Amino acid sequence: MDFLSLFFLSGGLFLGWALGTNNMSNLFGTAIGTRMVSSKKAVIIACVFVILGAVISGGGVSGTLKQLGQINTMAGAFITATSAALTLYFLTVAGIPVSSTQAIVGSIIGWSLFAHVKVNVNIIGEIIFSWIASPFLAALFSFAFIYLVRCYLKANPIPMLYRDAYTRVGLVIAGALSAYSLGANNVANVMAPFLKVLTVPDIYLWGVTISSAQQLFFIGALSIAAGLCMYSKDVIRTIGDGLFKMSPIEAFVVVLAHAIVLFLFSSVSLKEFLQSLHLPSFPLVPLSSSGAIVGAVIGVSILKKGYGLKKSELIKIAAAWVLTPVVAAIISFIALFFMQNVFGQVVI
Repeated sequence: MDFLSLFFLSGGLFLGWALGTNNMSNLFGTAIGTRMVSSKKAVIIACVFVILGAVISGGGVSGTLKQLGQINTMAGAFITATSAALTLYFLTVAGIPVSSTQAIVGSIIGWSLFAHVKVNVNIIGEIIFSWIASPFLAALFSFAFIYLVRCYLKANPIPMLYRDAYTRVGLVIAGALSAYSLGANNVANVMAPFLKVLTVPDIYLWGVTISSAQQLFFIGALSIAAGLCMYSKDVIRTIGDGLFKMSPIEAFVVVLAHAIVLFLFSSVSLKEFLQSLHLPSFPLVPLSSSGAIVGAVIGVSILKKGYGLKKSELIKIAAAWVLTPVVAAIISFIALFFMQNVFGQVVI
């Protein structure tokens, strides 16, 4: 890989870093906010499992983004990833949990408009459907889980000391599952623009073949892990207790619901299993991780009839979700113009 390719790849690494800083809140924001898991332990677990999820299961979702945009140059991929990263970075600094999926989709659409390439409307429809469906699914799961947990605890009281211990273990397990699902679902946001334009030789190690895509997913996962280590405390505060004050058990339910929703839209095995039974399957699309976690928080608040749910924070988050793809598309379009006409790089 030459120096110019490495430089262009840095756009994806910047996006991975920005994704990590914003999404640490979705994995362990509730656990840290309720002081059930230390920040150091949360970061270590998140980094390990996000890398595993990206390398083992990252291929399923990446195909969808490749179909959305036909980016065919390294310079174009660099601008697309960097534009999404800048959008994420500015909103993270503002303390808003925002979606890397919305940012990269907006950037890819910006490239398509600049290149006069027809956007795949069917793929856009699937992705937008997932953006709408995932918060509702997460709210449904978290509402059902917290209802069942409360019924169980009412019928089978557990001493507070043991309850806290069980909840702490549950938060760690749920956070690890969420990190794995995040790596599987969102590494495509980081590396999908580069999959068609950057190929590295396969690595053969102890009888195992590590493909070019898996190597890129690993590099992307490392950048996400770096972002997790430098997470935004403001975003942690928003999810941890800024949106809705949660008990440790409610925090566990929220993270578990988030993990399940991400998994449903990431698992190739699950999709194939459902199709083998002639049942409807979930599309393999990159989800808004923040949308899922916010939906889960709303789900646990329903049993309290929404009491304590901060509507102003919810409105701010919703506004960011609407603006993110638009802002990313505009930044991408303008940056592509400068890259082509000022710096003389081929972006199409």
